[in-house]
Amino acid sequence: MEKLTNKEEEIMHVLWRLQKAFVKEVQAELTEENLHYNTVSTIVRNLEEKGYVGHKAFGKTHQYYPVVSRDAYGKKFMNEATRKFFDSSYKEMVSFFAREEKITADELREILDIIEKGK
Repeated sequence: MEKLTNKEEEIMHVLWRLQKAFVKEVQAELTEENLHYNTVSTIVRNLEEKGYVGHKAFGKTHQYYPVVSRDAYGKKFMNEATRKFFDSSYKEMVSFFAREEKITADELREILDIIEKGK
């Protein structure tokens, strides 16, 4: 599974949310900029070539759907980021967010509850 570009990820998030969509529907959901229909269509076809989406044909138009789940993609690249930036240490990763004040003590307690309940 290869890493996606930012635009590809943005389109995948739309497809994960909608579960299936035509290019026009994907285009309408993109928030940051008004990408041209042909650009969105090209990106979706590239995602299909990479194995991230499939399609169902309706005459000359296609309805696209995710083949790779959001969880599978997130897990793969979170593990990779943890390995690259935190020496495969989830403790270091959580400590980083705590030092950067991106996570609160209450959120850490929730994480501890999840860990303890998982045992």
